[in-house]
Amino acid sequence: MPTITVSGTPGSGKTTIAELLHKKLGIPFVSSGMIFRELARKHGMNLADFSRYCEENEEIDKELDENQLELLRKGDIILEGRLAGWLAYKHGIPAFKIMIDADRRVRAERIVEREGGKVSQREREIMERENSEQRRYLNYYGFDIRDSSIYDLVIDSTDKKPDEIIEIIIQHLDMER
Repeated sequence: MPTITVSGTPGSGKTTIAELLHKKLGIPFVSSGMIFRELARKHGMNLADFSRYCEENEEIDKELDENQLELLRKGDIILEGRLAGWLAYKHGIPAFKIMIDADRRVRAERIVEREGGKVSQREREIMERENSEQRRYLNYYGFDIRDSSIYDLVIDSTDKKPDEIIEIIIQHLDMER
């Protein structure tokens, strides 16, 4: 089975897609976002505050990245995370790299459905988090997280149902074989 990375913007549906791929293909699945959320909770911070904290404390990102690299090197995994595709690319690890994105307002609405809050508040948090991550990754690694040119497949999930996205991915995986 191939190693697959599923990256994307907050609220784009990347975790849902990775979980569905796991069920469809039977490949083990790990979510770096869940690990990051748990670390934020342990530090008593929301995601936006924790992202800013990480700008000053790069050891947290470095530890997450090393864990992801170890998983990618072992192979036969679906790794979901903002940096998963970039880590595979930068380290020459063979993987089918997927990027999921969606309109910011739609992403905020999805986050409200999942975690509560107000859409306007979630939109601001998304912008803060994305800006923080862009600064961190540019500073730490020298790449722009918004650059989608390294991905094998880029999908806009704004108006697509998860099953439609899975079908698109499966078609592309079949073409790669």
